[in-house]
This record gives sequence, C-alpha cells and structure tokens, in this order.
Amino acid sequence: MRNRIRELRKKLGLRQEDLATSLGVTRQTINAIENNKYNPSLELAMKLAKLLNITIEELFIIEE
Repeated sequence: MRNRIRELRKKLGLRQEDLATSLGVTRQTINAIENNKYNPSLELAMKLAKLLNITIEELFIIEE
C-alpha cells in the first residue's frame, strides 16, 4: 500500500513535525508512513485523511 501523505503535506506547507504534533505521534512515525515502512492504524489513517482534507481512499492506494 502506498500513500500520498508527503505530496499533500508539502502542498499544505506542513513539515513532518507539524503533522506529527497535530496527530499526537512522532515525526519518525510520519516519516515511516510516508516511506511506506509502516501502515498506520485505522484511527491514525482517519485522522490523517481528515487533517489533509481528503478521503482515506484518495490518501492510501492499495497496490495489487
């Protein structure tokens, strides 16, 4: 599964640290998610989508 977090975060002018603080996680967590090394929990995925003003389906892409 890949995601568009980095692209959308930069478009909004946010740093990884800004996003992490808003979500209550570490910058390392955001980095791991952006680099497809960690799949977030459903709760975190929903918070990310809401914060980035996008649907979960648009944020995360399942590769077959």
